[in-house]
Amino acid sequence: MRPPRAPRHPRHEEAREALDALREDQATTSRPILVEGPRDVAALRALGITGPIEVVNRGWDVARRIAHLVETYGPRGPDGGPALHLLMDWDRTGGRLQTTFRRRLEAFDVKVDEEVRRVLMRCLKPETRTVEGMSGLVDVLGVEGR
Repeated sequence: MRPPRAPRHPRHEEAREALDALREDQATTSRPILVEGPRDVAALRALGITGPIEVVNRGWDVARRIAHLVETYGPRGPDGGPALHLLMDWDRTGGRLQTTFRRRLEAFDVKVDEEVRRVLMRCLKPETRTVEGMSGLVDVLGVEGR
């Protein structure tokens, strides 16, 4: 496997730094990432994310999914920070899912982190509007996938 090349643009560097921070956070806290589907999981794995990833679309309704997340992860992470990262696509459907899950989780006093999504949305919007689309940007982002 060839070594990853350096990012081409400063916004790609910022996206790479956000992914590095996410990878490091998961290594220290095992804080899960909530994504839309299995292709998003595959994309994050291709980008070197090895920690826990939860999938929204498992055939469960939203209320059951929220209950599962609250029961499994609680209101806070092991370090007192957010219990999980929300990383839905930055298209219209992903935005609606992000808002729905954030509001419902916060109603149970579950703290969530959305910063990685904000950074990726701002830095990668011309190239992709989906988490799964990031798998094609491994070289551009200069990250070492698995």
